[in-house]
Amino acid sequence: MSLPEKKAATVCAGGIRWWLSTFLLSVVALVLTLVVISLSVGSARPGASLDEYLFVKANDLRNLSSELTDGNDTAIGVPLPEEVLQGGQEVLVDHNAQSDTFNSSKTSLRSSEIDTKVPDPVSTDDIASAPDEGNLPVSSDSSDDLRKTNQGSCDLYHGQWVFDFSGPLYTNNSCPVITQMQNCQGNGRPDKDYENYRWKPKECILPRFDGRKFLELMRGKTLAFVGDSVARNQMESLLCILWQAEAPVNRGSRRMIKWIFRSTSTIIIRIWSSWLVHRSTEAVGFAPKGIDKVFLDIPDETFMEFVPKFDVLVLSSGHWFAKRSAYILNGNVVGGQLWWPRQAEKMQINSIDAFGISVETCLTAVATNPNFTGIAIVRTYSPDHYEGGAWNTGGSCTGKVKPLDEVVRNGFTDAMYGKQVAGFTKAVKNSGKHGSRLKLMDITEPFALRPDGHPGPYRSTDPNKKTQRGLDGRPPPQDCLHWCMPGPVDTWNEMLLETIRRQFEGAKS
Repeated sequence: MSLPEKKAATVCAGGIRWWLSTFLLSVVALVLTLVVISLSVGSARPGASLDEYLFVKANDLRNLSSELTDGNDTAIGVPLPEEVLQGGQEVLVDHNAQSDTFNSSKTSLRSSEIDTKVPDPVSTDDIASAPDEGNLPVSSDSSDDLRKTNQGSCDLYHGQWVFDFSGPLYTNNSCPVITQMQNCQGNGRPDKDYENYRWKPKECILPRFDGRKFLELMRGKTLAFVGDSVARNQMESLLCILWQAEAPVNRGSRRMIKWIFRSTSTIIIRIWSSWLVHRSTEAVGFAPKGIDKVFLDIPDETFMEFVPKFDVLVLSSGHWFAKRSAYILNGNVVGGQLWWPRQAEKMQINSIDAFGISVETCLTAVATNPNFTGIAIVRTYSPDHYEGGAWNTGGSCTGKVKPLDEVVRNGFTDAMYGKQVAGFTKAVKNSGKHGSRLKLMDITEPFALRPDGHPGPYRSTDPNKKTQRGLDGRPPPQDCLHWCMPGPVDTWNEMLLETIRRQFEGAKS
């Protein structure tokens, strides 16, 4: 080949390489431009990164492939639960912490003075059961939901129970402080799905409890649970959750249970207070010595003296208003529960009215205490799920293994809830500028859907205990008031953490 021919060939090859390089660069630039435009306009999550975008799109492709394979032209969903047998609820049961016995009072009274509307029950279409193998679990991490949660603009108490494959926050073997009667797995309960349902608000997410975040949020602060055995149930749940992050030190006494988390100097306290108002067994008027006297207009001094030391106070009451007692107002005997002399005039106040008055008294005293600078959170009435009678008259929650698809209305629970909320509202008004210290944690309606979360007959480790109905059809003695641990009760503390976070972070802004 001559020199001119070699030179021409070299120039030609160089031109081809230049053209190919230019073409490839143009293609890459076009692809990047399309990705950027797609991210800004059609991203599955606003502000998503490139990795997140590609991950979401990959999942979308897998979902589409599954739908085509199944011959289904609808989005992949989680099947609804099977219908759960439901029954009437007319019995209130109270657990006596001193004797581990129960007291019951049957009533279907509905107060005519309830001035707070009970939320509508959750639709059956909103409840999801455990997904079949191969289906995707329920997702609750949309950016819109997270934004509403962070802004504190979301109603936490209307939503649905969804199955969560991530499981409970702890196990009965990883927490040493579970009261035996609530250790359902340790007591032989055969099913476990009740541990895996999570509460999903309609418009946002309820974040999974983060123990470290809680301890940092409560650094140098004290949280106190005050009330009955259901308050103890919630306190032990919180301890079990936090135990997975750090083992606390027990510094309690006979007057109060106290646990200290040394890393952040966070203190968790529990104080027993059956009615949240003053109680005495001394004679008052025609109410004889020995019977409990409940002074509806005097707060309980057993915890009121400590209130200034609390940064967060969680109050629980209501179930002891089923106990035999006399009600005192302005120094006079005005009513009673399971007690009233035949020769006495007609009662002025029944147990439901007495509950409402006690709530107003206690909350007003807490909010207006000049040395209290924290917040007081009232957890609303915890529903029981006895069906067919009381604990000792055939009442049962045996066989409940999934959330209900709709609330079974209970006249007594509705009335107690209404009086509690009315008492709360009056206390906020009574407290004036200090009313903002009072917060309502409205758990009654969501937890009316959880008859599966109680110990039922699994209250002890006795291997010979009765767990099935006898030949006469009667069920064994059951606890359908308290909550299994782990179980639905842990959600109360997720709601509690979110309430505290909103309050503390809002105060900083």
